[in-house]
Amino acid sequence: MPVDSERLSRPGIGGSIIARSLDVVAIVSSLATAGLMAFLVLARYVLGLSVVGLHELIMLAAVLLYMTGAVIASRRREHLTVDWLANLLTSPRKKAAHDLIIAILTVIITVFFIVWSFWMFSWGLERPQVTPAFRIPLWIPQAAIGMAALGCFAYAMRDVVHALSRLRRT
Repeated sequence: MPVDSERLSRPGIGGSIIARSLDVVAIVSSLATAGLMAFLVLARYVLGLSVVGLHELIMLAAVLLYMTGAVIASRRREHLTVDWLANLLTSPRKKAAHDLIIAILTVIITVFFIVWSFWMFSWGLERPQVTPAFRIPLWIPQAAIGMAALGCFAYAMRDVVHALSRLRRT
């Protein structure tokens, strides 16, 4: 039985709230990153102004955008995709086993990502640092990295469950 990737990427009731929220965050952070960057360029080269702290806001929006994008890609099963071997497999059982191996490896990698982001976040709380202009605590972008780690882990676990289910049915 072929993988119904459209069904896997379709969220359930609770998942649709999460999916919509992620989409909204991605759109807002994209607009903020692009808008602030455009304003920075216009202010500097057209108006001759140097806006203090604008780089800090762009950095915060960009980190949030990158991390949200990672979670969205994981939700859609598009984050890490190499389909050369998957295209060679014809047996539904072998395809399910292949998907299970990929999902398990992704879970392992995301566990390392969670641990690393937790250490980084903890370090940021123990030795608080702030941005120079607006004094924004650095744990704020670090929290976005932790959110991405947890989100990617949750979607990797979903993929393990789906692959196991398919493997049992074949």
